[in-house]
Amino acid sequence: MPLEGINPEFIDDADPPQAVPSFIKQEVRRAVVQKGSVLLIDDRILARECLRSSLVSRHAPWEVVAYSSMEEWQKKADRHPPLAAVLFHVGSDKIADSHMEEHIKQLIKASGSAPLIILADRDDVVQMLNAFEYGVRGYIPSSVSVEVCVEAINLALAGGVFVPASTVFATREMINASSSHDRRLTEMFTSRQIQVAKAIWEGKPNKIIAYELNMCESTVKVHTRTIMQKLKATNRTEAAYKVSNLFASNGISL
Repeated sequence: MPLEGINPEFIDDADPPQAVPSFIKQEVRRAVVQKGSVLLIDDRILARECLRSSLVSRHAPWEVVAYSSMEEWQKKADRHPPLAAVLFHVGSDKIADSHMEEHIKQLIKASGSAPLIILADRDDVVQMLNAFEYGVRGYIPSSVSVEVCVEAINLALAGGVFVPASTVFATREMINASSSHDRRLTEMFTSRQIQVAKAIWEGKPNKIIAYELNMCESTVKVHTRTIMQKLKATNRTEAAYKVSNLFASNGISL
């Protein structure tokens, strides 16, 4: 029975109720709210089909189609509603790798106005930021539920960008930790002592340190003793090792 031209409101108010079979009501509502097809790209057949089945079971207002590549979908695109969004499963691959970056950019171009959403095994802040920099409209780690996945797709379709809550919290912790480390370093050493500590790590003798930092050699010796005391180092070699660890933990490149 053709569904075109049927008013779903009329169906709901039909009298008697049995006038229109329930399965036709469901099909009409589905046709009315249909927003197109969501393409799932994953070259792993079992994982692809499992996720597709899970998404379909949630009765989302779009058709889920699954293929191993965009090229495979394009050959059969006329069988499905217009493309609404693309889910690309990168697995454990690093998005920053040149081949992956190029692949993502090609998918975005081929998708046209349909948003590209990344599915990934890595719940990683840097990975996510790289994805958004390329133009991705959502990042879904494998740690989330299928319900969250559906809502992430709906958000992208509505023009939003999905960011997992766990990643937001991790970003905040990184910022707080970095700020705490910076305070620890500046509270532990003066700016001059930090310069001397770096020079000690580089293996420079006091005379060279004094010359490069425009200090008296006696002042360098005082700073060196203070640094060793604060680090609880018994000699310059141990001090250099501890300086390296301390600076590395604060994200400072020596």
